[in-house]
This record gives sequence, C-alpha cells and structure tokens, in this order.
Amino acid sequence: MERRTFLRSSALAAASFYITKDLFARPKGPVYGHQNMRYTLDTKWSMADSSRFPVKDCHEMVQDKKGRIILLTNETKNNVLIYNKSGKLLSSWGTTFPGAHGLTLAEENGEEFLLITDTDKHQVYKTTLDGKILLTIDAPLESGKYKKKEEFVPTETTVADNGDIFIADGYGAQFISRFDRNGKLLGIFGGRGEGTQFLDNAHGITVDRRKGTPTLLVTDRTRNCFKRYNMNGELQEVIELPGACVCRPVIKKDNLYAAVLRAPDMNVEGSGFVTILDKNNKVVSNIGGTEPKYVDGKLQRMQQAEKIFVHPHDVCVDNDENVYVAQWASGKVYPYKLRRV
Repeated sequence: MERRTFLRSSALAAASFYITKDLFARPKGPVYGHQNMRYTLDTKWSMADSSRFPVKDCHEMVQDKKGRIILLTNETKNNVLIYNKSGKLLSSWGTTFPGAHGLTLAEENGEEFLLITDTDKHQVYKTTLDGKILLTIDAPLESGKYKKKEEFVPTETTVADNGDIFIADGYGAQFISRFDRNGKLLGIFGGRGEGTQFLDNAHGITVDRRKGTPTLLVTDRTRNCFKRYNMNGELQEVIELPGACVCRPVIKKDNLYAAVLRAPDMNVEGSGFVTILDKNNKVVSNIGGTEPKYVDGKLQRMQQAEKIFVHPHDVCVDNDENVYVAQWASGKVYPYKLRRV
C-alpha cells in the first residue's frame, strides 16, 4: 500500500513539474503570424534615451558578424545607432546624412562595411562600421539616363560576390545602376515604363543566392511585387504579392522577409504589416496581416489585420531568427522586436 501511494505521489509530482515547465515555456502576451513563423512583440526593445539619441524615420537595420544590430535613421544628431540584441545602445555616429535611407552590410577582404543611400544628397556612401567614408558614388550622369543629379534618388543597394555594387533608384528614375567596387559605372537597366521589365517604385534590391545561381530581387512597390532579374538585368520572374506595398527583400536562410509599408495600396495610411515567404516564394506568414490564402495557386489579396505597426519600412533577422522592424513616419518610434516562438 505504501509503495502504491509513493508511486502515485511521484507520478503526480512529475506531471506537476512538466505542466509547470510547459507554462513557463509558453510565450508571454499575444502571438502574431501564421504557420510555424510566429512571434511575440516587444515594442520597448530599444533602451536608448530619446532625449539624447533621437530618431526621425527609422529606415533600415542590419546585423554584423559580432551580432550587433545597426540602425539607420535620417535624424542627423545620430544617423547610425548600434545596439546589442537585448536593445542596449552601444554606440552612435553620423550627422551628415539628412536623407539616410538604405543600409546594406557587405564584406570585402574579410572586413565588413556599410553602404548608405542618401535621398536628399543624391549619393551613395561606402563606410566603415564606425563611420569613416571610403567611397562616394554620385548620380550616373555618364549613362545618358540622367540630365541632372537631382533625378537620381537612390533608396537601396546590394553587393555581388565579385564586389560589384547595384543601386536601386527607387525614388527617382527607377533605374538599377551597376558599379564596380571602385565606383566605376558598368551598366544600367530597368527604369520607369509600362512593360513588365520596367519598374515603378524600385524601392529595394538584394542578391538572392538561395537556388545556387545568384540573381537580383528588386522591389516594385506600387505594383505589389518583387521582380527577379539575372545579374545582367534580364527579367526572369515576377513574384506577385497582391495588396502588399513591399519594401526591400531581406533573405535569411531559406526565407524571404519584407516590411509592407501600406496595404492594399499606397493611399491607405497606417496599414502596414510584415510578410514572410518560403524558399519557393510562397507567403507563409503575415505578422499583423491577414492569413495568406492561395486559390488555384494564386495568392489572394493581403491587408492589415492587426494594428501593431503603422508604416513598417524594413526588417532585420538576427542569428536567432528574431525579427526587428524599423518604421517610417510612425511617431519617431524606435524599432520593435519580434521574438520567434
């Protein structure tokens, strides 16, 4: 009898342990997203003092090899804020980029560097991680596509394996310009036009290496899609994202992430969310957006479902697959952190 009582007590204790353990393991607060790409939201991730380190528009973010999160803002008191993953501000620099918009991290000879686009100054800058300017790229007037520098309003860059720099003129004439690592113009494609190969709002660009052969993914924001080009600028594929005015494509492992500035079109303020695509470029999760639905293989129109963001402008995915969201025209808020569950 005593043995049965002991075994029963032991079983109850073990069950209680696992129930308690499971309760502690559950995420705190609401969970956002769909399928296996789900997250909790931390709107107070940044520990920066806004009176000393203000932000204006938080445009883009990247993570360096040391695990630091680097934020670009068009606030000239501190254009670049550098955090650890817990939100502690480590350092800041930059006072000369009033139109700071695109932020790309790349590597050359084992050293990381940044590329910053400035939409006010119509230039692109290559810098060290602590702010030393290494190269300035001006409007490619020699291409014959621009009559004056003001027509060149670069929003994003990406770097090929050989060091070539591709610049997306997302707020200007919509061309994609290719330069070598020293800033020499090599070619130009795209531009504004009605055909599929042309671009209307080439807001973002990245090199996609997921299938082995590198290609370029370019945002066509007002047309709700990404367009895939080969490295010579020939259109290969259109990834339709109905209702989603996407910003730049961000690739982490097999997934493609993007901030959706507005939905279902650019006329609807405060309507953003974050979308995630799998390796086959099918939408699997919308954070703050409607559940992705395909009918006969065609993605149905997406829109905001939960008002957790105002105008998401970029995402950064860290090495733990948490997502940081930078926002434009959203009350000067610091980035939010989405912890994967």
